Amino acid sequence: MAIPYELLIGLRYTRAKKHNHFISFISLISMFGIALGVAALIVVLSVMNGFQTELRSRILAVVSHVQITGAGGEMAGWQRVLEMVAGEPHVVAAAPFVQGQGMLAFGETVRGALVRGILPEQEDRVADFRPHMKGGQFEALQPDSFNIVLGSELARALGVRVGDRVTLIAPQGVVTPAGVMPRLRSFHVAGVFEVGMYEYDSGLALVHLADAQRLYRLEDKVSGVRLKLDDLFVAPRVARSLAGKLDVNAFISDWTRSHANFFRAVQIEKNMMFIILSLIVAVAAFNIVSTLVMAVTDKQADIAILRTLGASPGSIMAVFIVQGALIGFIGLGMGIAGGVALALNVDVVVPFIERMLGTQFLAKEVYYISSLPSELQWGDVTTITGVAFVLALLATVYPSWRAARVNPAAALRYE
Repeated sequence: MAIPYELLIGLRYTRAKKHNHFISFISLISMFGIALGVAALIVVLSVMNGFQTELRSRILAVVSHVQITGAGGEMAGWQRVLEMVAGEPHVVAAAPFVQGQGMLAFGETVRGALVRGILPEQEDRVADFRPHMKGGQFEALQPDSFNIVLGSELARALGVRVGDRVTLIAPQGVVTPAGVMPRLRSFHVAGVFEVGMYEYDSGLALVHLADAQRLYRLEDKVSGVRLKLDDLFVAPRVARSLAGKLDVNAFISDWTRSHANFFRAVQIEKNMMFIILSLIVAVAAFNIVSTLVMAVTDKQADIAILRTLGASPGSIMAVFIVQGALIGFIGLGMGIAGGVALALNVDVVVPFIERMLGTQFLAKEVYYISSLPSELQWGDVTTITGVAFVLALLATVYPSWRAARVNPAAALRYE
């Protein structure tokens, strides 16, 4: 099969004359520039995807997919609500909870905490505390036992271990002749959990539902009901459906609303990083422009000879478009290979660099998670590939147009 001569000449022109290696050097720099930009884009977007997935999984290990909270923080007849939601599509589990603020004291150390009263056997169906226990027993949360399970950072801040006793101070006071006195209760530390998200590890304490009802004087009431779904992405639709069916005075929210700021911020950061890092590819594309402009100047005599042999201006443009596209294609291939390889091995590369430098890139107090996750999505790779290749092709237009306008007589005058 005959190969177009434009393609053959373009491939040959990718390497300049032997006495002019500078053009070849600029071509090499352009290839590496595109490779660097593409690899950086793939790695950064993979890390952002991994961060979003990791953040979502850790939040949903503690937070339910859908939460029904009673008006004023109290819900009577919650057993009937459990029965009503049990038959709803996508709902696989439901559990009541009591939630309130409190202060935990151990010796002279005092820390604020979010106290959640739960039924352990039902909580296992909507949350994942049991797999994240670092000490003690989750089953120790029994009614009237006044046992408590603390987040690992909260236990560390208080300086307590399993077996110690802490004092829980409830904000609801007791009116006495001496004034309003806070309600105090001694709890036995029965366990420590660590879900890997600093917000909850440092500020959440679990007690049995009956103990929380007694502490906050709720009698048989609860704060609300938490639901787990078979598909977390249908949570907004399920929440809207329940809002029209439940006949209780309650507020219904889903995880996308209660933590919308987290995921919106991650998505905005991902979009901005894509735009910013695309500028690296654009800079490499400008290098292709300079490479082809110098190549056109270097090959003016050849262009003139081709024109005199009958080559059309379109054929001359095609020659240099092939040359620029080849530079972009090679750089793109190197970038995809390097970016994919690095994105798939971030969990190995980053700890190695941290050990070499003796530092930690992600402090969990600031970034919620302490490891750098990565999730390669081939849709992102396809988008990056398309954008980079289009930029490389656009960079060839002006130099190719200049080559097509070369006057053969003027070019051959001094040859």
